[in-house]
Amino acid sequence: MADTNKNALRAKLLQRRRALTPERVREGSERIIERLRALREWRNAAEALIYWPVNNEVDLRPLVTELWQRGACVLLPRCRPERNGEMDLACAACEADLTPGPFSIMEPDAGKCPPVQECSPAIALIPGVGFDRAGNRLGFGGGYYDRLLSTEQMRRTLKVGICYGFQVVDGLPADPWDRPMDLICTDDELWRP
Repeated sequence: MADTNKNALRAKLLQRRRALTPERVREGSERIIERLRALREWRNAAEALIYWPVNNEVDLRPLVTELWQRGACVLLPRCRPERNGEMDLACAACEADLTPGPFSIMEPDAGKCPPVQECSPAIALIPGVGFDRAGNRLGFGGGYYDRLLSTEQMRRTLKVGICYGFQVVDGLPADPWDRPMDLICTDDELWRP
């Protein structure tokens, strides 16, 4: 699949996601959260990488709250302003620690949350524009998550792709630097590629 086809698929999936009603986002997110709560890696996580939703992404904020309540380290990505395509991880202790980043995504405030140098999250919940049955991920094309997931600290982490069922496609091209997911969780199912 050429980059133009990837861009066309990305545009189509994003348009469909933007068209979701708040009720559909809530219902789909609740079903996904219930599936994730059943995972041993989730229940036992002392550190977890998660994201803050934008533009009708699956809303996992109830899981963030659960992590905070049990005293776990909530790792959220933060874009490096001086290094395009790269992210740091920082541990946020509460919602007040978050601030809008360069893409209007809530991320840990650099003044309150220093980058974490050493971490080993049990689980990483990774958003995507699309996924395929082999675990390949279609993002926004910047390579941010591929770079992050290729680091040594993420080697033993269970990587779970998060999306709605309609975002699962027949096949995506995989580049050598792509990092496939270990599990895919949708509002319809949870499976291991």
